[in-house]
Amino acid sequence: MSEVGMVEIKNMTLKELEAFVQSLGLEKYRAKQIAQWLYKKRVKTFDEMTNISKQARKLLSEKAVIDVLKLVKVEESSDGTRKYLFELPDGNRVESVFIPERDWNTLCVSTQVGCPVGCTFCLTAKDGFTRNLTTAEIVDQYIHVQRDVGENRRISNVVFMGMGEPLLNFDNVKKAVGIMTHRDMLDLSTRKVTISTVGIVPGIERMAKEMNKVKLAVSLHATTDEVREKLVPLNRRYSIGEIMRALRRYPADNVRRIMIEYVMLKDVNDSLADAKRLAKLLKGMKVKVNLIPFNYYPGALYEPTPREKIEAFQRVLWDHNIAAFIRDSRGQDISAACGMLRTKEKACHA
Repeated sequence: MSEVGMVEIKNMTLKELEAFVQSLGLEKYRAKQIAQWLYKKRVKTFDEMTNISKQARKLLSEKAVIDVLKLVKVEESSDGTRKYLFELPDGNRVESVFIPERDWNTLCVSTQVGCPVGCTFCLTAKDGFTRNLTTAEIVDQYIHVQRDVGENRRISNVVFMGMGEPLLNFDNVKKAVGIMTHRDMLDLSTRKVTISTVGIVPGIERMAKEMNKVKLAVSLHATTDEVREKLVPLNRRYSIGEIMRALRRYPADNVRRIMIEYVMLKDVNDSLADAKRLAKLLKGMKVKVNLIPFNYYPGALYEPTPREKIEAFQRVLWDHNIAAFIRDSRGQDISAACGMLRTKEKACHA
């Protein structure tokens, strides 16, 4: 609830919206009209829904709220990347990132306030975990950013790679994906939605059954349990071997290959021996590897791997028939690292 007794209307699937409008004494078909206004036209008030009676609009405005996020700050990079800081109804804050490409636009959304996983290279982890985001708080990130960038720059791709571990907020993430991909709502292609996890095995198994139309990304970051436990403490619970077994059972194909995310950390996980181990781990799987240059932030425990060393790592993977790409860092002249804008703003107001 955004206000006492008020319903967050973007928490609802279309079926739930139909039940809600009927509970108010309105016709069932009004739900689809409301959805069109919310997700196609992205209105801010019920008064803008002109094909609904004034009395019905008044009733809706007394029972429900449309927007649950408040935009606090936007930073824009010289490369067009825009980083957003949003305030939630309870005063907590999260980030989203708009990333323009030549042929498409991507939005990176957050799923939790902070993160419980505690990866030692991640700035978000330093603040610990507060709570899960609601479905409305996830969906609203898309709505707010799309309004801001304008309809001529449609966001076609959504990646759940912002603050938090999406598979530890599975139900709300699943519902948000349903709203994003429903033809009467945001109408995104399931192939353009990617959910990233650090390796929550039960969540991967649920995704395989309940959300396998969207893409799966796994943040691996190491090729031995010894190194991964230092980088990702959760590895003590879900080892590399367990994660690989879950991925081999996952219904991936050439269209929806599993994305392996690998942050390159100088002298930690970037040796040629690591590259060969990674190739061996992934042999025979429908995967592609994203090698990610580390976004340094003040106080970080690690340093970025030099570019030439990343390229040598990449060549080893290609030599073993593993598709590997270097993800170019974006927004380097703004608060690029995940959690940096939130941390910076918090420090400014401390």
